Amino acid sequence: MTLLHKQHWPPGVPHALRVPQVTLNHFVDTAAQRYPDKAALIFAERIISYRELQQQIGAVAAYLQQQLGVAHGDRVLLVSQNCPQFVITFFAVLRLGAVVVPVNPMSTLAEVRYFAANSGARVACVAQELLPQVQPLIDAGPDAQAQEQVEEGALRGLLVHAYTDGLSASGVQSLPPAMRAPFATLQGPGLLAFEQALHAGPDHVPDAAQPTDLAVLPYTSGTTGHPKGCCHTHQTVLASNIGSQVWRGLHADAVFLCVAPLFHMLGMQNGMNMPMTLGGTVVMMPRWDAAQAVALVARYRVTVWTAPPAMVIDFFAQPSAQTSDLSSLALLSGGGAAMPEAVAQMLFDKFGLSYNEAYGLSETAAFLHANPVARGKRQCLGVPTQGVDSRIIDPETLQELPQGEVGELVTRGAQVMRGYWRNPEADQAAFIELDGQRFFRTGDLALVDEEGYFFMRDRLKRMINASGLKVWPAEVENTLYSHPAVHEACVISLPDAKRGETVMALLVLKPEFKDRVAAQDIVDWSRQHMAVYKAPRVVRFMDSLPKSGTGKIMWRQLQEDEHARLGANPDRRERT
Repeated sequence: MTLLHKQHWPPGVPHALRVPQVTLNHFVDTAAQRYPDKAALIFAERIISYRELQQQIGAVAAYLQQQLGVAHGDRVLLVSQNCPQFVITFFAVLRLGAVVVPVNPMSTLAEVRYFAANSGARVACVAQELLPQVQPLIDAGPDAQAQEQVEEGALRGLLVHAYTDGLSASGVQSLPPAMRAPFATLQGPGLLAFEQALHAGPDHVPDAAQPTDLAVLPYTSGTTGHPKGCCHTHQTVLASNIGSQVWRGLHADAVFLCVAPLFHMLGMQNGMNMPMTLGGTVVMMPRWDAAQAVALVARYRVTVWTAPPAMVIDFFAQPSAQTSDLSSLALLSGGGAAMPEAVAQMLFDKFGLSYNEAYGLSETAAFLHANPVARGKRQCLGVPTQGVDSRIIDPETLQELPQGEVGELVTRGAQVMRGYWRNPEADQAAFIELDGQRFFRTGDLALVDEEGYFFMRDRLKRMINASGLKVWPAEVENTLYSHPAVHEACVISLPDAKRGETVMALLVLKPEFKDRVAAQDIVDWSRQHMAVYKAPRVVRFMDSLPKSGTGKIMWRQLQEDEHARLGANPDRRERT
């Protein structure tokens, strides 16, 4: 275990983490007692106080219990874009001692069926525009709720909301056009209205959960097979949550911009759970809109924003970002990909902001490593945070490697999931024992520098092997971002008859350079700024790069598309 990072530990931050022995709902109730009239959520000009939020959580919990039979331990799908109904439903499910299964709203019917079948969920809470992806799963049999054996993935009922519920006319107009539809009459069995739940009965239900109960079951991206559910209790979620707020010195008067999707742990933790546990205020966006984000930061004096680099780049590229008062923004943080050096320098030079890079996974409820706020390093995973023990091992021999060598990052800490949902084979592959302790294998390749900071070298399977030389795409991308013409970059591997694999760069150019830079210019520039074996031999310009719902560039999809385009002939390549 490396202790090098202890010499640069943030002043005032304890080395150990004390996790409160309570549930997530405890903090919402406490905030409602302390700050009943304070704004908890701001969405499309609507302000919901902590008192109102607590009442609505209680009302929806009672409705789920009485009308849909949700009980302790049940799993409930939550399928929606960011909105107050997501937050209310999330905490209502937890209040019953049940488990939230957050689902990407871009999921297909087949994917939702898989999540329902794998988790065993029989109830879903869903936004009305997403009904086509969920409603066909309702078991329409006359005795559906009484059946012991039901079709795999079948649901017995849905609680449906519209984003426009409770909004003013101007608030509705501030939503993206696709989300402005008023609530429509529900057609079909098993459908219940969210607004009805708010007024149907009691607005208080005792918290039935225990701190060690399962709380959230987020599914991994499934890049290596079927998605796997990560078993997180109230305690593992709080360990990540409390660790992050202590590390960064956050408090109840913080105002958070919530734009990262709430179905993903980055958005869920930083845009919802953290402000709720602090008693802070959430300014929520339903979808990413860079210009609107600038306006919201200025209008509501946002102080904290956690986002992937792609969103940050778009935000500060807006003309309005150069003229708006963004002086309230005190903490800009994120992870998922390294912030390019050139962009990080621009943020510091023009706005006085240092992007606080951190590292975590769905399996660790997001927060795991972070850079000390006052002593961060760029393109760095930071150091293991309070109570976290991370090491670098040889992925084949599982032996710990010395400082400076690249290997797989393994970790243990209070925020690590209990295991994968009903998947002992995945658990066996994901966990190992070192020095008598259980460590999680992240699948990420990293190294530790002489000061104990961890640096990513890529996913275990994303390395490019060019004539026996290892190329890390993230390193090449970071260099490409320093080219004045490059707006976005994704580096992938291409098959090469002679070298085995070769490096390809897919680039989006800044508008003013689109007719001034040729692909060969990028190739020549790259050979001057990095080792020749790392430099892209193939460059193609694109209008945009596909991104996941969490803002990450979908390199795997791009690589598969390029391989399919080349077909069986690996030498049929272009520099265009």
